[in-house]
Amino acid sequence: MEIPELFNAALLAKLEALAGTPCFVYDEAAIRRQTETMKQFPAPFGLFPRYAMKACPTRAILSIIAEQGIGIDASSGFEVDRALRAGIEPEAISLSTQELPADFGQWIRKGVKLNACSLSQLRRYGQEFPNTKVGIRFNPGLGSGGTAKTNVGGPSSSFGIWHEQKEEVAAILAEFNLTAERIHTHIGSGSDPSVWQRTAHLSLALVREFDTVESLNLGGGYKVARMPDEVSTDLLKIGEPVAAALTAFAEETGRKIRLEIEPGTFVVANAGYLVSQVQDIVNTGPGGHQFIKLNSGMTELLRPSLYAAQHPISIIPRDADGSDRPKEQYVIVGHCCESGDLVTPAPEDGETLASREFPRVEIGDWCIIGGAGAYCSAMSTKNYNSFPETAETLLNPNGDLSLIRRRQTLDQLLSNEI
Repeated sequence: MEIPELFNAALLAKLEALAGTPCFVYDEAAIRRQTETMKQFPAPFGLFPRYAMKACPTRAILSIIAEQGIGIDASSGFEVDRALRAGIEPEAISLSTQELPADFGQWIRKGVKLNACSLSQLRRYGQEFPNTKVGIRFNPGLGSGGTAKTNVGGPSSSFGIWHEQKEEVAAILAEFNLTAERIHTHIGSGSDPSVWQRTAHLSLALVREFDTVESLNLGGGYKVARMPDEVSTDLLKIGEPVAAALTAFAEETGRKIRLEIEPGTFVVANAGYLVSQVQDIVNTGPGGHQFIKLNSGMTELLRPSLYAAQHPISIIPRDADGSDRPKEQYVIVGHCCESGDLVTPAPEDGETLASREFPRVEIGDWCIIGGAGAYCSAMSTKNYNSFPETAETLLNPNGDLSLIRRRQTLDQLLSNEI
């Protein structure tokens, strides 16, 4: 992924005046393109795509998603509430959560759908809503992911009801006269069609056990290429074996199962950028490193520290002649008083510093970090070192910038302290 040419000095100066740095910039046109692509996922008997809002839950982003006719996958009661406040219709929201709130019933009564993610959740649902329909999230016994931290299936994952407990699920359904209308599985992240083919067959084996099920939800996890050497998921390619499995299942059983998917990263990752500023440069002498210190860090971008994730980075000189500077090697770090606040770790090794080459960097230059639309603003060490939550902006298709979240003030940061 390349940082687009639109990030020129004129736009960056406008951005600084509007929101300051650091701040996030989201490309609305790119988000709309990705939602149109996800709608093309092969599904012979109907498709309903949902956006995994945990990737980036800002109200303006949710509004764009809703305008595209996409539903919402919520991972907590707070996300349900947030989606409702953003104007999302309750019927378009599905809740799959590790922590089922005590007051979850208020949303079910409004039309929000639930995927029970444990036997105790299913029992609680049955106690409050007997004689109704419910979704069930199973752990199909298979996982996939770039790291163990992005693998949400298999015996090392706590997500969903273990597939071998289907008899216990059936017993709870019978006890409360519940009808299983939806089976949900999610294995993690990846782009290998053979993995998705196996996932589809394992999931349909669970559908076979519950003859009332009408929909199969295969979750998300569609990897996108943030870096040039990475491979993005081809939705049509991984969807072909899934569609073939659904067709074969229909021919065998007469049941035409509707498909749901829940991408998050796929929709927004490469539509987002973190714009920050070089606020200092230091070196540790011969045999050491030359460090770029940004005015952002793990308070905005945690993925490199958490996953050793790689992001494309460009330095844009503040002076017009900056491109003629000689090239040098730099390690980029954030502004937190934390050794782990590393922006350029070695791939797959978050403990090792990795350098990148840029034309000689000077204090005041802009730093553009790409691939920052998903699990960045939404997943950060917010307020560490008392840094305020950063601003967010939206780049409209006509090229205008809009402020969609103001920078947090210190008074707001302190507001709940007693």
